[in-house]
Amino acid sequence: MSPSLVSILRLFVLALLALPALAAAKEVLRVLTWDGYADAEVVAAFEKRTGAKVEVTYASSDDDLWNKLVNKKGQDFDVFAVNTAELQRYIAEGLSVPISMAAITNNARQLPRFRHYADIAGLVRAGKTYAVPYTYSEMGLIYNRKLVKTPPTSFAAMWAPEYRGRVLAFNTSNHNFTLAAMVMGVKNPFQLSPAQLNEAARRLVQLRRNVLTYYATSDEVVEWFKRHEVALVFANYGTQQVRALQDAGADIGYVIPREGALAWLDCWALSSGSQNPALAQQWINYTLERPVSERLSKVHGLANTVTPFADSPPGDKIIWLEPIEDPARRKLLWDKIVSGERIENF
Repeated sequence: MSPSLVSILRLFVLALLALPALAAAKEVLRVLTWDGYADAEVVAAFEKRTGAKVEVTYASSDDDLWNKLVNKKGQDFDVFAVNTAELQRYIAEGLSVPISMAAITNNARQLPRFRHYADIAGLVRAGKTYAVPYTYSEMGLIYNRKLVKTPPTSFAAMWAPEYRGRVLAFNTSNHNFTLAAMVMGVKNPFQLSPAQLNEAARRLVQLRRNVLTYYATSDEVVEWFKRHEVALVFANYGTQQVRALQDAGADIGYVIPREGALAWLDCWALSSGSQNPALAQQWINYTLERPVSERLSKVHGLANTVTPFADSPPGDKIIWLEPIEDPARRKLLWDKIVSGERIENF
């Protein structure tokens, strides 16, 4: 037998041996999301139904989400969860691409206020849909009833000297500058002038003395409550945090201060780097099934867009998030604040 024929036969045998492995290869869906949006039970049911493997990565803040997506131009993920305000920068940078609504048949299951995407600011651009609403919450103020006898009426309580070292703040640039601007009385806290940004930065430096730590996840807050005398928490995760603390036995109250509470509407979006858009859209559609969406409320204390959730009292002021004037500038200033920069340098 000639050497060339032997080589061909070897390659043929190797190809036959590789066939079972190729047949066993699964499609992979890479999901970038927030805690509670894609828990083990939800993922397992989707994997069983589709035969695909789901890889879940969690974001710890909007800054973290952005960094993970902008890296490799979104090539690391197929689908991601993002609020409507933040979504605008992903569209502008080409990191988010339109969703085929023909694949989202469960849109018909959503509550009327979420069913018509063109009526929700930020979801539709030039007639194309970029995101599907999934969950929402306001970001109020949690207080420890054992340490705070009178419910706080303003976010300014976070700066009160009696709570020095007893405040948990969220580690993010966008919401913290907006929050400081609200306390300052700025008319539009999402669009700050350079002077207002610097003043907000100084306010956040002043807040630093009261901050026990800057947390990233809802679970972290529970652990800090168990180990320390925490008085106040800026509830970035809203009702999800309230549920987690109550389940842990914490004696807490939850208020919407007079300034109002920022509120986010988180949606599923398709990454421009998606390797399997069809599977990604199948995931989005799956999460709108009643049992999956209801799990957000029953297990994680979050409102969903399919079944009714107890609304906030009518008198509460809710402020839906809007795009901010300069995300990069806020992030630069925030990094200086958390690193200990002196107040006179702002």
